[in-house]
Amino acid sequence: MVAEELRNADAVVLTYDCDRPETLEGLSTYWLPELRRLEVKVPIIVAGCKLDLRDDNNPVSLEQVMSPIMHQFREIETCIECSALKQLQTVLHPTGPLFDQESQSLKPRCVRALKRIFILCDHDRDGALSEAELNDFQVKCFHAPLQPSEIDGVKRVVQEKLPEGVNERGLTVTGFLFLHALFIEKGRLETTWTVLRKFGYNNDIRLADELLPPSLFKRAPDQSVELTDVAIDFLKGMYVLFDDDGDNNLRPQEIEDLFSTAPESPWTEAPYVDAAEKTALGGLSFDAFLSLWSLMTLLEPARSVEHLIYIGFPGDPSSAIRLTRRRRLDRKKQQCERKVFQCFVFGPNNAGKSALLNCFLGRSYADNLGSTADERYAVNMVDESGSAKKTLVMREIPEGGAQGLFSSKESLAACDIAVFVYDSSDESSWKRATELLVEVATHGEATGYEVPCLMVSAKDDLDSFPISIQESTRVTQDMGIEPPVSISSKLGDFNNLFRKILTAAQHPHLSIPETEAGKSRKHYNRLINRSLMAVSIGAAAVVVGLAAYRVYAARKSASA
Repeated sequence: MVAEELRNADAVVLTYDCDRPETLEGLSTYWLPELRRLEVKVPIIVAGCKLDLRDDNNPVSLEQVMSPIMHQFREIETCIECSALKQLQTVLHPTGPLFDQESQSLKPRCVRALKRIFILCDHDRDGALSEAELNDFQVKCFHAPLQPSEIDGVKRVVQEKLPEGVNERGLTVTGFLFLHALFIEKGRLETTWTVLRKFGYNNDIRLADELLPPSLFKRAPDQSVELTDVAIDFLKGMYVLFDDDGDNNLRPQEIEDLFSTAPESPWTEAPYVDAAEKTALGGLSFDAFLSLWSLMTLLEPARSVEHLIYIGFPGDPSSAIRLTRRRRLDRKKQQCERKVFQCFVFGPNNAGKSALLNCFLGRSYADNLGSTADERYAVNMVDESGSAKKTLVMREIPEGGAQGLFSSKESLAACDIAVFVYDSSDESSWKRATELLVEVATHGEATGYEVPCLMVSAKDDLDSFPISIQESTRVTQDMGIEPPVSISSKLGDFNNLFRKILTAAQHPHLSIPETEAGKSRKHYNRLINRSLMAVSIGAAAVVVGLAAYRVYAARKSASA
């Protein structure tokens, strides 16, 4: 019965009496071996109870009591002593997020957090914490300075175990990490947790949400988030700092070094991995580096700001980002102030969508791996004639994902422009792209999130299907958008497509397709408005006529 309950438990708490040390023996001789035999894999917490009854004349530290047992049973998550009567030491400080009992080492996320804290406390950036810096750290975390003898004692302990942990300037980052590993190993988890808490970390060793600007969580669906010039200048400085050889090529290891103070590198998984143009050496140019930051800010603004803080952004986090104006207002004003534009790329399978995105990232057609059934992103800078560069985000929508997209009312709210790619040699591909265009236009008319649209005739190096040019021109004219742009990814001929996409996105009141139903609705609304205007004018005329008659009648009565 007990064995079954233990296997189903989420955690196991083993207790002993602080006033009777012999009760601890039952844990080490029976319960801990029994849990190991049953292969219990949940957190095990050892709690010393009745702390208020322990003999003060014979004090024994928790470290002295538990160190031998924790060394023998590394599956113990944490140890505490507490008093229910006096409410002492009842807060648990879990070992799991900080320390790997098997390897007896700090976990990677803990190392990265402590490294960031070390850098923040190393005010003179000399790679070591001086006595003054150690004191500042101590006061910030524990509200009490260290005495000179205590500082000497800390350095001595580190130097004996890890000579490289101390140098002539003070405590190195290696020594700082060693101290925390030692605290945890000795059962003093509250020390490391107190430090982490003081620097804004939560139980997952990530920055708490309270440190992020509230504006990130309050925005309209058709608003987006962009980096400010302040954040861009900071990122430019960080790029130069980590680009050791100054070759405008941030190598993978240099990117890892940049994010070594974050819980993990944010760009190792979708949608960021392979979303930006790579250099010949497999690194990132500054434009590609900034493009990835812009993509992360667009898709996950909270994560972007969080990582800006991790890598050392010095100012108020809210100064790093700005909310764009609502796109509906952009349409009314017939201009757009955005610097980052998102393009949804629709089209049937094998139309050339994936090849288009790959070529957008500077990859040769020969390197293309074919079409994909998954949604993906590509981001790059686009030059504008006589203007600063803008960032264009291309989001490939698989044919099978279009219906799911339309199931949400706000699905087009984040879209600045929609592009419809079809194979110019395949009539069925053209028809499906046209259907998708009508679906997007219909959805926009129904929800109020109309978007500029552009048709792209891909594979121009192949023979077009009969009457393709006439048919495509007729459809686009009927719907009120530009004729299709012909491209060939294979030949590298893009007909200035990306600049045309950007230009259309910057004029949100133009190139918006209209369905027949939409035209009829607009015509009906115009008739209603005209009728209401005629009625208003007629009513006004009646009122004016009545007033004039009353004046006339009053004068006639007076003269009589």
